[in-house]
Amino acid sequence: MSLPASRTVWEEGAEPGREMVALGVALALTAAALDLLLTDRVGLLFDLGFVALCAGLALAVVPRDFFTVGVLPPLLMLSTFLLLAASRSQAIARADDGVVQAVVSGLSHHSGALVTGYLLSLGILLVRQRVLRARDAERERHGSTEPDRPADEVSRSGQGHPLPA
Repeated sequence: MSLPASRTVWEEGAEPGREMVALGVALALTAAALDLLLTDRVGLLFDLGFVALCAGLALAVVPRDFFTVGVLPPLLMLSTFLLLAASRSQAIARADDGVVQAVVSGLSHHSGALVTGYLLSLGILLVRQRVLRARDAERERHGSTEPDRPADEVSRSGQGHPLPA
């Protein structure tokens, strides 16, 4: 595999997994709230936002936290629907459904978005892993042990010392 000299989109993720989880929860709930505001039910807007969110999280996460983002989509949808079922079950199921039935109904009605978002997320993580391995192999062939980093990359602490994960 021949890689370009500069970093690609597959190598750019630099956000910790914990931050990606927090961002994912916030954006999934925001998508659900927007959909409820516009239509009184969770529907296509949430589904499209969820799929885009899964792809974005997979692209933004730092490689050491691939597992965290890899297992996130089902947990993200489940937690969103648990909150909705407890507060407004009619948004994802029939109004007379209990919490468990509302969650099951919501997951089944939105299974297409869940499967699509999950597969897209795993596919992006797979491609990123392969590109990173190819970049490492290329670096070994040329005798360089320094990882490629942009010249303007600044550590999170601002003093050159990385913060603990």
